[in-house]
Amino acid sequence: MSQRTLHNLFKPKSVAIIGASNDPKRAGNVLMKNLLSGGFSGPIMPVTPKYEAVMGVLAYPNIQALPLKPDLAIICTAASRVPAIIETLAQFGCKVAIVMASGMADELTEDGISLLTQMQQHANRYGMRILGPNSLGMILPNLGLNASLAHTSALPGKIAFVSQSAAICTTVLDWANNKGIGFSSFISLGDANDIDFDELLDYLGRDSKTNAIMLYIDSVNEKRHFLSAARAASRNKPILVIKSGRSAEGTNAAQLHTGGIPGNDAVYEAAFRRAGMLRVNDLIELFAAVETLAHSAPLQGERLGIISNGGGPAVLALDVLMLSGGKLPLLSADIHQRLNALLPKSWSGQNPVDIGGDSDAQRYAKSLEIMMHSDNLDAILILHSPSALGESVQIAEEIANTIAKHPNKNRVNILTNWSGEDSAYAARKHFSRSGIPTYRTPEGAVGAFMHMVEYRRNQKLLQEVPLSIPDNIPANTEVARERLQHALSQGKTILETHESRSILNAYGLKTIDTWFASSPEQAVALANQAGYPIALKVQSPDIHHKSDVHGVMLNLTSDQEVKHAAKSMIERVISLNPDARVEGLIVQKMALTAGAQEIRVAVANDPVFGPAILLGEGGSEWDPTKDAAVALPPLNMTLARYMVIQALKTKKLKDRHLPLGLNMNALCVMLTQISHLIIDCPEIASLDLNPVLCAGTSITLLDVNIQLHKEPVDNAGRLAISPYPKELEQLATLKNGQQVMLRPILPEDEPKHLAFDNSLSDEDRYKRYFGVRSKMTHEEMAVLTQIDYAREMAFIATTKGEDGEDITLGAIRASIDPDNTEAEFAMAVRSNHQGQGLGKLLLEKLISYYKDNDTEVLTGFTLFENRNMASLAKHLGFTVTFDMEERLIKMHMDLKPKP
Repeated sequence: MSQRTLHNLFKPKSVAIIGASNDPKRAGNVLMKNLLSGGFSGPIMPVTPKYEAVMGVLAYPNIQALPLKPDLAIICTAASRVPAIIETLAQFGCKVAIVMASGMADELTEDGISLLTQMQQHANRYGMRILGPNSLGMILPNLGLNASLAHTSALPGKIAFVSQSAAICTTVLDWANNKGIGFSSFISLGDANDIDFDELLDYLGRDSKTNAIMLYIDSVNEKRHFLSAARAASRNKPILVIKSGRSAEGTNAAQLHTGGIPGNDAVYEAAFRRAGMLRVNDLIELFAAVETLAHSAPLQGERLGIISNGGGPAVLALDVLMLSGGKLPLLSADIHQRLNALLPKSWSGQNPVDIGGDSDAQRYAKSLEIMMHSDNLDAILILHSPSALGESVQIAEEIANTIAKHPNKNRVNILTNWSGEDSAYAARKHFSRSGIPTYRTPEGAVGAFMHMVEYRRNQKLLQEVPLSIPDNIPANTEVARERLQHALSQGKTILETHESRSILNAYGLKTIDTWFASSPEQAVALANQAGYPIALKVQSPDIHHKSDVHGVMLNLTSDQEVKHAAKSMIERVISLNPDARVEGLIVQKMALTAGAQEIRVAVANDPVFGPAILLGEGGSEWDPTKDAAVALPPLNMTLARYMVIQALKTKKLKDRHLPLGLNMNALCVMLTQISHLIIDCPEIASLDLNPVLCAGTSITLLDVNIQLHKEPVDNAGRLAISPYPKELEQLATLKNGQQVMLRPILPEDEPKHLAFDNSLSDEDRYKRYFGVRSKMTHEEMAVLTQIDYAREMAFIATTKGEDGEDITLGAIRASIDPDNTEAEFAMAVRSNHQGQGLGKLLLEKLISYYKDNDTEVLTGFTLFENRNMASLAKHLGFTVTFDMEERLIKMHMDLKPKP
């Protein structure tokens, strides 16, 4: 994936149209028309042997006849001609092409190779990049480039739109033009065979002309690249996504559309949330989100004030706000007093502020002016219903003027809803021209506001410091892996109960005592050994649901009950299926359930994103898409807490307020331990814990089902999000004999990392930050500690203090470009630990890591005053040069040997 080659896609200076035509029914004609009408200032070069000129522009008979190498080529020919054209363009020196043809995966060459594969082979051979095939093209309004088959062009703006669907592209474009909303770039991915979402997110996340990104997704191909790019971009600007295939039928249709791998919609939802993106459910919400992004500053808070000239619309807005988890603040005494002096005695006297059906432009403007002075409000929604006064447009104009002049216009977000059609249309157009978000319904306006709130919450989640898991909880990976490998060596893909229990116990998860009985008589003996009451379950691989044969009996309290239950179960299995195998019976000690609550936890293997953790109430007809909250591993305590809150908020999990019941901390510990288990044990394909007994701080896994992968799995690419690389931990000894741990940084390190940064002397801080630097904020420290191990690395050195707590002594980090070409490092060591060889240990570890990562170059900069850093770098093999003008020392190391 090369960001360098995308430069020609986003900033082309010349364009060639292969298959340009004068026939108005041809794609090559539409393309030429759009290019010529867009105002692009570079050469537009039609290529066709059929015409001497296309739409008045001199044409060239073939690619070789072009007077210069095009930065961008657009191919409008039949699919069968595309591979040869790509090869010729690549040989000619063109680096990027847009391919419009569809159906290339279905057409085969004489050798049985698909046209799509042949095209990509030619492109890869010469380092050429392709947008498409089956692409509508792209529009870059700031360059006047309309290299698309769209029926209209796009206005200039600050929103980037990327879609896998051409039809969605044209729909959004038509709507945006009507609303006066513009775009920095408008891109149709098509089948995304080469250039995909991840590379575009990396580019657009760094693009100064783009303030927000919107995606329409049918499917994701590269899960880890996609999430890494999305997480990086969403730290800088909002990303909104609409995902098709929410139903099983829709998923199948989306697969036919793009050929992508179908995935579970609930897992997609979890992935979007984890990456800090905001999902909208349909085009109406998408349009509302575009409106909000185009005209709104980031929310400072979640408190909404409502102004309305009618009670009904205000109630509708209020209902949506409260049902969506919004916040309606009270009016302060000062604001209430000022409104009381302005409004009729019949006004509502509270938020929402009903200013009366006879309100004119002045009353609206003065009410808004007062409300914008409130310290209790972060946003204000202004509602207007048609009235006999007929001042719809005048009110809109007065409101726009009031906002423009108000001192708090950049602190308080304003949203508007002018209901109706004929009487409201002109007013809504005026708001759009004034840069004020406007919506057709009260519900739509509040929905857009709640999208802003949800995005803000997602961003705050990314900056939360996770609690640490208690140190006394074991995680014996060696024992678990040994038992899993032993089961696989015996050809097992479903573990027996005692095997499952031992693996879970190795991770500190509490299970119920369980025994296997081969006969009813042995079941009685084991029941006596366990002590009554006990549970009895039939063990048969030919029974999918034990409830079908009443195969589970609970609270058995005597030998006679056990013997009768055992015989009845076996007889029912055989009566239903004479060929069924009955392996035996499971005897379990009954857990005390009085005052406790049963839940269900599972791990499923999603075909797109890999392992996903599910949390819900359970039941025999459990549908994870509908009945469970979903999260992607790895989980820490904060992410686990967020998962539990999501489950409670969406009613997937119900707090039944039992005497013992749910305990948040205990639930989070259990979920985090399960996450560790799944990360450490790639042999596990799925895990079902049903039921899980929650009794306050005690959580017991009553019934356990673990299934194993039949074939070895690619552990490196199994998880969508790179877990903490524990294998990089290293013990080392300093010159003074002190032992230190060198390891990758963790989100939990934030408080200690802040203490480390604050411990640096003024001189060290000056050298580290190339100038005077104030103390780090929480937001800045969150970025430094919550890193994506798939694309960046930071190592810290820690030691134990007198109180047994870790102390950070030094840190080194490197940021890398998306192409994995060059990593730039920076390092700092506590003043009282300098001269002990710690800097050398950290830099050697970073060099080794990036060599193993196949990075090409490692560089760093330091001030002239930091000669010790330069000497260390030179000693370790860096080339050191001096920039006399900037007064900087540059350190450069080629990590790959020159050919």
